[in-house]
Amino acid sequence: MGGASGGQVEPERVADGWPRRWRARERRLARAVAVRGRLAAGFYEFLWFGLKQAWASLFGGLLLALILASWLWYPRESWLNRYDALTLAAFALQLALLRSGLETVQEARVILVFHAVGTVMEVFKTAVGSWAYPEAAVLRIGGVPLFTGFMYAAVGSYIARAWRLFDLRYQAHPPLWQAQLLAVLIYANFFAHHFLPDLRPALFLAVGWCFRRTLVRLRVRDRDRRMPLLVGFALIALFIWIAENVGTFAGAWVYPHQQRGWSLVAPGKLGAWFLLMIVSHALVASLHGAARGEPGGSRTGR
Repeated sequence: MGGASGGQVEPERVADGWPRRWRARERRLARAVAVRGRLAAGFYEFLWFGLKQAWASLFGGLLLALILASWLWYPRESWLNRYDALTLAAFALQLALLRSGLETVQEARVILVFHAVGTVMEVFKTAVGSWAYPEAAVLRIGGVPLFTGFMYAAVGSYIARAWRLFDLRYQAHPPLWQAQLLAVLIYANFFAHHFLPDLRPALFLAVGWCFRRTLVRLRVRDRDRRMPLLVGFALIALFIWIAENVGTFAGAWVYPHQQRGWSLVAPGKLGAWFLLMIVSHALVASLHGAARGEPGGSRTGR
């Protein structure tokens, strides 16, 4: 991740999106670290980057913790199915984050869209046998328990929160309509490749061409940093794949090759998650007013 020169920012901007009571403490700590030299300051910024990433992943991290906790401790003889308990818990978590102000209304809108998009794909994919949910559920659509939509929503929540926390801006971004068109084609191919030739090779080439020069500029503390957007997509896809392995290990869902016992999710799924990042990026950009350069959004012009 390369650096770009940037001046000092307002103290409130440094911890944007964090509870106010933490900000004064952070400023005091930053001043104490700054006098210890560049190495200490660099380590502090790296630590702050990790903290912001964890904060952006709040919804997804808590949801994954719920899945693990239910696998370890949820009583199998309970009158309420585990999947239904996860659905109710995820819904309560969403309401708690919104009411507490830890999640904005705009981010909740993003989550709602991702929930709908993910649930539609889940219903189709389980119907054709791509994966399955082995436990019973009352709150479901077809063979899909409703908590699964929240897993897709967690991806949208992360992107929307990171957009705000890191003040994301883009250089040499393709026109928004191109990203939206790619998103539509990728989403359609998730369904169509079961009946028609798989277009993923062509889609990878199209994504690489459209975003080949795109850089994302992000602000960790008081300076802008930048990295190729495609690298960012790949890194997020990697972490989603790791989380998917945790979820399948906890029995939340199973792939056909895991029917007789858990094994690693195929690395080829990284490609699917990478393409899903294009869909996610286009959705959030559309809802964020990115193309219009609105306050709080990020300009995507060249």
